[in-house]
Amino acid sequence: MSDRLKALADAGVSIWLDDLSRERLRSGNLEQLVAEKSVVGVTTNPSIFSAALGEGDAYDEQLRELAGKGVGVDDAIFTITTDDVRDACDVLRPAYDTNPADGRVSIEVDPGLARDTEATIAQAKALWASVDRTNALIKIPATEEGLPAITAVIAEGINVNVTLIFSIDRYRAVMDAYMAGLEKARDAGLDLSTIHSVGSFFVSRVDSEIDDRLDKVGTDEARALKGKAAVANARLAYAAFTDAFSGERWESLAADGAQAQRPLWASTGVKNPDYPDTLYVTDLVVADTVNTMPEKTLEAFADHGEVEGDKVTGRGEESEKVFQQISAVGVDLDDVYVVLEDEGVAKFDDAWAELTKTVKDQLEKSA
Repeated sequence: MSDRLKALADAGVSIWLDDLSRERLRSGNLEQLVAEKSVVGVTTNPSIFSAALGEGDAYDEQLRELAGKGVGVDDAIFTITTDDVRDACDVLRPAYDTNPADGRVSIEVDPGLARDTEATIAQAKALWASVDRTNALIKIPATEEGLPAITAVIAEGINVNVTLIFSIDRYRAVMDAYMAGLEKARDAGLDLSTIHSVGSFFVSRVDSEIDDRLDKVGTDEARALKGKAAVANARLAYAAFTDAFSGERWESLAADGAQAQRPLWASTGVKNPDYPDTLYVTDLVVADTVNTMPEKTLEAFADHGEVEGDKVTGRGEESEKVFQQISAVGVDLDDVYVVLEDEGVAKFDDAWAELTKTVKDQLEKSA
């Protein structure tokens, strides 16, 4: 057992792995990470599945079967990915039985549906029915069109991982959408204690975008602010979380068994080599959160990460000041968040296209 990762878990941070492949499942590697690295959850996305299908031969037999049945590309992707997520849910089941907030495995709706509310709802329901595991989470992007889909899906008792959250304003809207779904679920007589959700707040991409703009401003004052925005943004998100999940509206839901929608720190792999490789783990330690890490970040923290106590609570004023300074040097923060959301959807859409091409090629080869 990694002492450093155990210390992180003991500080109240649920450690999830941002990766999944059939090879990882078959080899027992995922079970090993659960046993030795305190991993209690898994997140996936189109990029992860595209990479998994593009390497090795773990999917060859199933692809031959699907090709033999004349299954189309979209249906093949649906079958392959839901099979992997179902198997991962089974591996994580003991963690879920210990703490139902964890032991979770996420699968994302087709990112091409990010601007289509009704299609997102329909696919979320189909994924939930196909995986057929209570410890699954269906990932829905936090676009404006995604918000009513979140409410509708939560209202039916489906667990949701809300992804691609970048701004505090949108995060507040996500938490409101979640609570609206819980209220509808309660009206329908559902057991609120069985409904779980996380809000995936993206971290490193915020620094990447804002750092680039600070470089373009070019002043010493601007450059001195590099590497500060992402952590400050996440700390403000946590303040918004503690604010939202208090007060009359939430207390009424909690009294009926509702679970808070925990913040999940996503995109925590450091993209700038000048920054510490555990930056977005160490500086975001706080209870009641999830940190989903690519394996490289997980291993880096296991090797040399430090838990220095709660680095988030009570840092709101300091974090606000960072953004005041960034605005003051000429960075348009509203535009930053629009660009990040559009790019986030586009990147997953590109990965989905790559996944589609990979499966199409392999189906043709296997036919």
